[in-house]
Amino acid sequence: MNKEETKILLVEDDDALRYIVKDNLEHYNYVVEVAENGEIALELFNKNSFDLILLDVMLPKIDGFQVAQTIRKTNIQVPIIFLTARSMTEDRIIGLTLGGDDYIPKPFSMEELLLKIKIFLKRSSSQPVEKHADSKSISIGDFDFYPDDLTLTINGNSRSLTLKESELIKYFAANSNKVLSRNEILENIWGSDDYFLGRSLDVFISRLRKYFSFDPNIKITNLHGIGFRFSVKKEQ
Repeated sequence: MNKEETKILLVEDDDALRYIVKDNLEHYNYVVEVAENGEIALELFNKNSFDLILLDVMLPKIDGFQVAQTIRKTNIQVPIIFLTARSMTEDRIIGLTLGGDDYIPKPFSMEELLLKIKIFLKRSSSQPVEKHADSKSISIGDFDFYPDDLTLTINGNSRSLTLKESELIKYFAANSNKVLSRNEILENIWGSDDYFLGRSLDVFISRLRKYFSFDPNIKITNLHGIGFRFSVKKEQ
């Protein structure tokens, strides 16, 4: 994906920060649409196609959580990165629970933001939105997992996954029945073992436990002080 083709929706009510971020992103040849409140953000989202969304939590009219929820009802693939106040730890957890893929705490450096954007665009560009008959699947117990399509299927019922959920399932499937440390998982999926990312990991683990609950032979075990084990018990 070329930067010239990449369109970002920036939702931020702080005029100065919105201008600085937009100016920097455009300097790197990203196409940027801006919204100063949640209402305008949803209007722009419904009229345009975006490759990534930068979404502030505290917004006038419709807050960032509601915006994310609404977007996720129609689009599960587009990466959503929340912009959160450093002191609002719970906001980050709530945002991820509602379908956000990651967050960046304020104040942040442009280098940090640009790196996160680059990582997410690189990953999402390799994930086709359209499903193809020849997509490769990974068998996980009674489930068929299609990493290219961001889909998890069982008994003909499919669930759409966010990019981060898909990456985590793929990593677990490749290391099934092994003990994986929290740091190892965080480094491989998020590229960092930051404390708050560790809290985020717990949110994603809870989601995956719910998804895989339809197959009793699949367990995600929390090994206290160590990490997790994704186990798939083979039926006798």
